[in-house]
Amino acid sequence: MNQELQKWRFFRAGGFDQVQLDSAAELLSIGTLDQKLWVALSCPVKGIEFDARTLALVDSDGDGHVRAPELIAAVQWAGGRLVDRDVLVRKLRGVPLAAIRGDDDVGQRIVAAAKELLASQGGADGLVSVDAATAAQALFAEQSLAAWEAAGAAVKVVGESTSDAHAALLAVSEKIDDWFVRCQLAAFDARAVDAMNAGTDALVALGVTTLSTDAQGLAALPLAQVQAGAALPLREGLNPAWAARVDAIRALVVTPLLGNKESLTESEWRTLQQQFAPFAAWQASKPDPAAQGEGVRDLEQLARYVRDLQSLANNFVAFRDFYTRQGPATFQVGTLYLDGRSCDLCVAVNDAAKHAALAALARICLVYLECVRGSEKLVVAAAFTAGDSDQLMVGRNGVFYDRQGRDWDATITKIVDHPISLRQAFWSPYKAVARMVGTAMQKIAASKSAEADGKLAAVATIGTQKVVTPAAGKPVAPAPVAPFDVAKFAGIFAAIGLAVGALGTMLASLVAGLISLAWWQFPLAVGGLMLLISGPAVLLAWFKLRSRNLGPLLDANGWAINARARINIPFGTSLTQLATLPQGAHRTLTDPYAEKQSSWKWVVGLGIALGLFAAWKAGLLA
Repeated sequence: MNQELQKWRFFRAGGFDQVQLDSAAELLSIGTLDQKLWVALSCPVKGIEFDARTLALVDSDGDGHVRAPELIAAVQWAGGRLVDRDVLVRKLRGVPLAAIRGDDDVGQRIVAAAKELLASQGGADGLVSVDAATAAQALFAEQSLAAWEAAGAAVKVVGESTSDAHAALLAVSEKIDDWFVRCQLAAFDARAVDAMNAGTDALVALGVTTLSTDAQGLAALPLAQVQAGAALPLREGLNPAWAARVDAIRALVVTPLLGNKESLTESEWRTLQQQFAPFAAWQASKPDPAAQGEGVRDLEQLARYVRDLQSLANNFVAFRDFYTRQGPATFQVGTLYLDGRSCDLCVAVNDAAKHAALAALARICLVYLECVRGSEKLVVAAAFTAGDSDQLMVGRNGVFYDRQGRDWDATITKIVDHPISLRQAFWSPYKAVARMVGTAMQKIAASKSAEADGKLAAVATIGTQKVVTPAAGKPVAPAPVAPFDVAKFAGIFAAIGLAVGALGTMLASLVAGLISLAWWQFPLAVGGLMLLISGPAVLLAWFKLRSRNLGPLLDANGWAINARARINIPFGTSLTQLATLPQGAHRTLTDPYAEKQSSWKWVVGLGIALGLFAAWKAGLLA
């Protein structure tokens, strides 16, 4: 039953319009809403934070995915079973008895099951909760079993041992039937007597083997000697493979019902079978504990739909929970704490390598983590949307809290690098230059250290080695040391001087240009210089941050995202919280282990500034 809505309402979040599903009329009308306006068209039943039993009921074909037609069908079914449809949006924990429609056969069964449940549990408010409806199955099974047990008292022909007697009867029933049929055939034709009994060849074949009472060849022989009109012996003359089972029948069945007998006629055998027939039928009617009575399953389904359908629709047709930040969405499986940040956008992952191939298109900085809690393991992908990535590296550890509040040890296994923030982009050129200079200085220092160590080793060994000729064994003077090349070193020093001079000239020109500016032009010039350096990186990061998309991140998990679910800069920043001191916290700024500040840097800097100023005044920098 699709209910036509006169006027839809939408809210804008994530850079696109999403439908509002606040009223029962709006929820019941989703079947008429153009599916191009739905945020998702399919979601998996695993890997999301939602009631698994409710998802299993909505997933009518049991293929592990809830699709748009199944959600529409669930909403329509719930609406058709209610007289007060507003209960679908009241966030109740179940369904009120008064809201259930009872004017058809299905409704009458649901109402009857609800009344019986409320009567047994004393539901004074008339509300059938989801927990109670789920427990109704156990109650139904318990009541059915009690009724079945009561009915069994009338069919227990030999009292409490009837079950054992019936089992003994079934164990040899087919073999006894076979023997009586053989005797009937012998009565029909005397020539059949020899054919129905064990032949000489069969006995000879058994005679050359090691026999036991459970030998297959022995059990295949007739139960006893076949004769026309014979009665089945219960003690003597039985096939050894069946003797124990026939003795059990004699003790448990024949003696209690027919008295102490040495043989059993065919008519007596048929009588015994008839006497146990009601017991066999009673046993076959034992209720299945998993079977649901009339109305019980529908009652549970209705209670779950009243509680969960609006929430499911607002995480499917729209992503209201995610974009309004009023609570976690179904795909948010927990929160990661790592590197002084908490990340709220964490999704479950089955295969990190396969997931990353598609999720990289989301242009979100993703960190894949292996989470361990005892023997349990979980892989999640966490989105970092604030701060920087300087300290994010494979192998770092954090703590992941799932939606149940349980803590997991989390270790980074893979990183999909993308810009995190504009601040990171602004400082990235300076950090890159600092890293480059630092690396170069370390290489130079390492080279010089190795060169110095080599020279010291050479000096230490001069004069301690003698060169001996193989023939005469006489000492040979060491090779002459090359004379000091003054011209070579003069060229090197000249090149160094030119480089230093060029650098000084450039620095002096830069300082002179800045000093020549008016005081109000100075900050503009500095800002322009910084913009020239950082502008390209910030602009590129701005475009990437504006194009962040939630869709590929969820598509990689089996969702069918139908909209361009953007994560813009302000909203993305709210998904990752940076460490901040609590409001009103007292902060002591004295650090007893802080590095000692040396004054010589300030002295040198002031001297350079004064020298440049004096040179400018003297006209040397004009």
